[in-house]
Amino acid sequence: MLLLSLVGGCATLPEPPQGVASAAEALSGKALFGDAPLPPLPQADILGVSPEMQRFLVDYVDRRASGPLRLHQLVWAVINAASFGLEYSESTRTAAETFAAHNGNCLSFTNMFVAMARDAGLRAQFQQVDIPPDWELRGETYVLNRHINVLVEMPNGLRQVVDFNIDDFKSNYEREVVSDRRAEAHYFSNLGVERLQAGDLRAAFLHLRKGLQVDSEFAPLWTNLGALYSRAAQPGLAEASYLQALSLDSRDMVAISSLARLYEQRGDETSARRYRDLARYHRDRNPYYRFHAARDAFLRRDHRAALDHLDYAIAKRPVEDSFYFLRGIVRLQLGQTDLARGDLERAESIAADYGLKRNYHSKMELLLRDAPATP
Repeated sequence: MLLLSLVGGCATLPEPPQGVASAAEALSGKALFGDAPLPPLPQADILGVSPEMQRFLVDYVDRRASGPLRLHQLVWAVINAASFGLEYSESTRTAAETFAAHNGNCLSFTNMFVAMARDAGLRAQFQQVDIPPDWELRGETYVLNRHINVLVEMPNGLRQVVDFNIDDFKSNYEREVVSDRRAEAHYFSNLGVERLQAGDLRAAFLHLRKGLQVDSEFAPLWTNLGALYSRAAQPGLAEASYLQALSLDSRDMVAISSLARLYEQRGDETSARRYRDLARYHRDRNPYYRFHAARDAFLRRDHRAALDHLDYAIAKRPVEDSFYFLRGIVRLQLGQTDLARGDLERAESIAADYGLKRNYHSKMELLLRDAPATP
């Protein structure tokens, strides 16, 4: 999933400065279209099943089979290069578009699989996955990637996750089933970002506006609208959009950081400092940020600082194998061999798959082979 930001604490939100534009003004689009009525908003049936998809299901899924077998047949048919085959691309597509193109991003494939699974009589839902923050610089724009996959519930109570980007998913990540409307809001948000990156501000606005018509309480849409107005040199409307995002999600780091930069550019150092402090407050309590800080400290050979960061990260998130593995390496550097052994064994035990467990085991044997035991 894509969240746009043009990013360059205290625990509560600062009071906004006086004279802030309203969210309604930001939604009006007048800054981009003038006083003329808005063009029609884009429409899409993200879960529509095409005749080609229906023929595919007839060929590869036995509707008389049990739910687990139907799910297995559908997954196998979709991932098998001989019957369909998947290729990842950055494009956001509807279910039918994804089937026709045989490629798309995680939302595209999730749209397609949910639609086909439901057509095959399975109870499939969208599931938002809380993956570690993943920032990517594209040109002059930072993009925060997010993830979504499929949850299939069987009549016997079993729940099966179907994920087409396994590198972005671990079973210990926090997950939340979301409505079709929220998935549609994600879809239009993504397309708005894609149009914005292409420089088409009007098309970007219409897609974001449509997303907000679908789900006005989806904070990332407001954040992306703020990024659009920043790009359009409309700081007042950008400010209103970011503040609306924060009214819905007070921990939206994209909106917080964007407001800090906006006030800095405006010369309002007091407000900028407040939002920088707020960003720092949330950042320092994020276990994944602390993990990255630990890695940086380790590379600087500041092993005590690395250990402090990792102790905090593990206390907040005790199911991340990578946290334990790095702490084991840090403890080896500090001569804490027995404690390091415990961390490395813990990393191996909670690793999500057999290949990763073997990788940890082989590294553990190598690292501990010549290390003396500590009392």
